[in-house]
Amino acid sequence: MTNANDIFSAVDQHLSPTRFREQHWEGSFEEYVDLVSKKPRIARNAFQRIYDMIMHFGCERYTVLREEMTRYNFFSDPIEDGADAIFGLDKPLMNLVDFLKSAAHQYGTERRILLLHGPVGSSKSTIARLLKKGLEYYSKLDEGALYSFSWHITDDDGKQVVCPCPMHEEPLKLVPIEARKDVLAKLSADAPDGTRLVVDGPLDPFCRKMYDDLLIKYDGDWREVIKHVRVRRLILSEKDRIGIGTFQPKDEKNQDSTELTGDINYRKIAEYGTDSDPRAFNFDGELNIANRGLVEFIEVLKLDVAFLYDLLGASQEHMIKPKKFAQTHIDEVILGHTNEPEYKKLQSNDLMEAFRDRTIKIDVPYNTRLDDEIEIYKKDFNNERIRGIHIAPHTIEMAAMWAVLTRLEEPKKAGLTVMQKLKLYNGKSIPNFTEDSVRELRDESRREGMQGISPRYIQDKLSNSLVNEQAIQEKCINPFMVMNELEEGLTHHSLLTDEELKTKYRELLAMVREEYEDVLKSEVQRAISADEDAISRLCSNYIENVRAYTQHEKVRNKYTGRDEEPDERLMRSIEEKIDIPESRKDDFRQEIMNYIGALSLDGKKFDYHTNARLQKALELKLFEDQRDTIKLKNVVSGVVDDETQAKIDVVKQRLIKYFGYNETSATDVLNYVASIFARGDIKEDSQQA
Repeated sequence: MTNANDIFSAVDQHLSPTRFREQHWEGSFEEYVDLVSKKPRIARNAFQRIYDMIMHFGCERYTVLREEMTRYNFFSDPIEDGADAIFGLDKPLMNLVDFLKSAAHQYGTERRILLLHGPVGSSKSTIARLLKKGLEYYSKLDEGALYSFSWHITDDDGKQVVCPCPMHEEPLKLVPIEARKDVLAKLSADAPDGTRLVVDGPLDPFCRKMYDDLLIKYDGDWREVIKHVRVRRLILSEKDRIGIGTFQPKDEKNQDSTELTGDINYRKIAEYGTDSDPRAFNFDGELNIANRGLVEFIEVLKLDVAFLYDLLGASQEHMIKPKKFAQTHIDEVILGHTNEPEYKKLQSNDLMEAFRDRTIKIDVPYNTRLDDEIEIYKKDFNNERIRGIHIAPHTIEMAAMWAVLTRLEEPKKAGLTVMQKLKLYNGKSIPNFTEDSVRELRDESRREGMQGISPRYIQDKLSNSLVNEQAIQEKCINPFMVMNELEEGLTHHSLLTDEELKTKYRELLAMVREEYEDVLKSEVQRAISADEDAISRLCSNYIENVRAYTQHEKVRNKYTGRDEEPDERLMRSIEEKIDIPESRKDDFRQEIMNYIGALSLDGKKFDYHTNARLQKALELKLFEDQRDTIKLKNVVSGVVDDETQAKIDVVKQRLIKYFGYNETSATDVLNYVASIFARGDIKEDSQQA
């Protein structure tokens, strides 16, 4: 039984007093300068810090379609074990990191607003959430440590008063601007990788007031002034509004620019005598509190025009204008995201030319690669997370396939279907199509992924299927149940008003059903022919005949003991299963023998599992030979003898063991495939009649 000590021990494993003290370090300005001299990167600006934060988690490089790509591990969300992982968007994320890298090196992009643009549900908000989460996490590490400061002064009553810097500014801003260039040059000389430390602008109005008052008090003795400064470690936190801000547009009547740049503290006006005293002002707007980190503008183009004007100076000059005060310097990454309709309005609005000019747009499309789309849904819908209801194999795959099909443009190449295009994009090989062909397909369809069905729609319909009465009764969902939900939902889809588009999506769904039928037939065929011993015997017989054929020898008949010509009918019956034409049979057979010879040279023994094409041919041949003995068609009529039932039960167990079905879904699959075979026989009979 769990007791209090068990609970406390569990908590202790995640908390460390030593770590807490490190994260709440406090010291003098002189001690801070010593820290920076040893680790100059402590004084990085916001762009440098966020770029280093991404690179902290590493990356991997790979090549696809002869193009060098980089996958940044940070976007797989290692912080929360993939909770906000992003799949299939390596190219847009590369563009994002390139923007941050350029800004970190002060190449100009640090004076731009980063705008994520794409259709609804394409991970724009997830990217922003990841960056904010990453900054919080990174600021707790030694590598991501940053610092701010507080003023410690004595009031008129002799009491010690602590006044934290309201905008969490870099302590090196306390170095007079006249001397700052020399100081930073000395520190940058010791920085790794040639990083140039950048500490721009004067102190914020509140700190400038404190600084000036103390400078007057000590007759300009700067050393005496900084004795009133205590530097402290800063942990970025969106919840505590430290270094991370989020702004969401409201209706015009409730929007106020003070939400961005702060407002007067009317309670303190009586104390300080004027509303232009910075001590009577709350520097708590989103742009104020996000200083040293990142501010996210949700649906940025829905903001009132007056707000967008504020962003012009914030991005280009890194300046904001609080009410009643001079322009104030900020150091933060400004990130906005928007959907297609709002961005089109921006393009057509000539009055917003200045805003467009200060924006770097990164397109964040939907996935057009099936495997990546599947990963999105597997994260939330899997047999581990969904307890009590079995998700039949291919359920997620078929839903994802339809989603991707809706995003693809019809191929311009003659004879290529949109389903084949999907398979090419997913890395499947199709005769007569090379990597160059796939690149051409992508080049001619630049806007693919910027329209189509959102992952949210698929997630909603998967959820509906799970709470469906049939699913609850059978404790199982299958692709047909989900596809029915997807089709029914189109009628009331809030973002789909074009009836022609709905018709097209239904046609694509019919295409997915056909593909699923082929998958089912293939799996049942493989389950029927999954007799390892029988396949091995068939393989040995085939290889023996191929060897004799390629070497112009005869085959010893083990029953009669006589030498005979290689069994051409056996070899062709296997090769035809994988569409090897008569004209290519010699090449294929020689290819098999060369493959066996190469394995032998490496000291390896040939096994049919090592050659996918041959394995498929053998399985199909065995299925054809065993199909009539199992009498699968009789399942439809319900008239099955004990011997046949035993064989069907074996097939069912193979589906469960090797393909991931449970008892219910395996039975459904066998019944459905049996009905397909029965329909096929009916068609054949009618044609013969």
